[in-house]
Amino acid sequence: MRILLAEDEHALGEWLSKALEQGGWRVDWRDDGRLVEQALAEQDYDAVVLDLGLPGRDGASILQRMRARDLRVPVLILTARDSLGDKVASLNAGADDFLVKPFALAELEARLTALVRRARGSEHPRLACGPLLFDTVTRQFTLHAEPLALSPREHTLLKALIQRSGEPLSRQHVLDRVFGDDEDVQPSVVDVLLHRLRKRLEHSGVCIQTYRGLGYALELAAPDQH
Repeated sequence: MRILLAEDEHALGEWLSKALEQGGWRVDWRDDGRLVEQALAEQDYDAVVLDLGLPGRDGASILQRMRARDLRVPVLILTARDSLGDKVASLNAGADDFLVKPFALAELEARLTALVRRARGSEHPRLACGPLLFDTVTRQFTLHAEPLALSPREHTLLKALIQRSGEPLSRQHVLDRVFGDDEDVQPSVVDVLLHRLRKRLEHSGVCIQTYRGLGYALELAAPDQH
């Protein structure tokens, strides 16, 4: 899922972009209101995280112009302003949710997932690649409608792959996503995990392709690979 992060505090923007990307989100970060509007005109997003105090054009103006254009992408307001008046004004202007700084990353991710779920009109949103499904509510994988048993690291890696199905995931992204800050992990462990997942997906119609210099992508298998 792709989100637009509109935040002018560079330390927060850099941290939040990296943290969300490690969680499987695709993040476009802009630190100026004019650049935010340009991004909205050029790209479709699943959600927008919008700071009210942006330079160039403030968040309230951006939100107003989005709704005037009938742009219905979910908007989560992220701000240091904690007054009831600000919350009510933002919600009345068309915001879908409101989160006050400082905040917990887990809460932001949960709110974003809920916003996207509601926008898609589904109580149980699922990510899919052919017969492989991931239910974002139960956090369970199924393959051909049967539960897929995975180790925690296999689960984390396959989730990252299916969230960006069809797009290569770099080796460094895999290391960051699966192992976090563990500096003792050998890169060869990634090969072991990929080998295990490929065995689990064998003859299923889904495969993990390696693209030299780019990384790994979850794709539908060619007919002769089933």
